[in-house]
Amino acid sequence: MQGAFNCRTRLLPVAAASAALLLACAMPAQAADGLSDLKAALARLQGTAPLKAALETKTWRRIGEGKEVEESSGQASIGLEENGQGLQLIYGKDVLARMDSEQRAQVKNPNAKAPTLSVARELSPIELRTMTAAAANLARQLERVTYKSEKTAVYNGNQVRQLTFSVPLETLSDRDRKYIKDFDGTFDLWIAADGTPLASHTLVNGSGRAFVVVGFDFRQEEDAVYGVSGDRLLMLRRDSKRKQSGGGDKSDERVVKTLQPTA
Repeated sequence: MQGAFNCRTRLLPVAAASAALLLACAMPAQAADGLSDLKAALARLQGTAPLKAALETKTWRRIGEGKEVEESSGQASIGLEENGQGLQLIYGKDVLARMDSEQRAQVKNPNAKAPTLSVARELSPIELRTMTAAAANLARQLERVTYKSEKTAVYNGNQVRQLTFSVPLETLSDRDRKYIKDFDGTFDLWIAADGTPLASHTLVNGSGRAFVVVGFDFRQEEDAVYGVSGDRLLMLRRDSKRKQSGGGDKSDERVVKTLQPTA
């Protein structure tokens, strides 16, 4: 630990100093405060340096079951730039052509699959800023969760710190909460020695009843990987999964976004 006393230091030939040093050797080192280190890192990494990156998005959805099941998947890559003028998205000609083709197909057949359009709906500025301004996003998230514990863990073969938080029911709106009967949520965050976020895992399970007779349950899970570009914390990968069932219907979806800085 930085600043910890090294008990191998040669003792000075002064009685008072010797006693103080011996006492320091006998006392356990004070544990680091991972939460404080995390907050300091988030404040440090809210950079505004220009960013150019490529973003790949993959979607997969399945609705229904048995003979009525409908399954679809899509993939698209775009470029993005963020600078003093704001956030700009760059769609390649191939992506635009596929979107046009799918829109024309849906004019003739409303049930025609549109995988590229499905991906495009995942590219809202709010979603993208979660990845390009990850420090600000995590800082907001810390205001919504409750700190529980810290422990030593291993991530990618290295010793790191794992912070665990609970996700309270109050993160849902009043309208949604009135239908929830059971709810459980956890948020785990792995950080480096200086508090820099490395990865996170969110898991939320819930069940309830709407309109008295319609029972439902849901499960949301998200894994994220972080990296630093200049003075900016980025979410380099976001893997989101959601399952829900109720009213005789089921849905299962997964969205994976990968951000790769290019300059």
